[in-house]
Amino acid sequence: MKLYLDPAQSKEVPALIRSPNKTRKRYPEGVVETVASEAEALERAADGLHPAIVIGPSRSSEGFRIYYLVRWL
Repeated sequence: MKLYLDPAQSKEVPALIRSPNKTRKRYPEGVVETVASEAEALERAADGLHPAIVIGPSRSSEGFRIYYLVRWL
């Protein structure tokens, strides 16, 4: 998958993703909560709330702001 990111706005950050599973590579802004550190993301993880490293936000071709999954923590 080729990513087109705005370097001024898109950066790699720790986050919590609200999702029933971990099968997707892109997540809409509404289900991603960025946090200050990887430690905080791991600490706040819960059922359906997964810690991850993401890049974003970026505009999708449909006009939505999305985050791309880099890796799960």
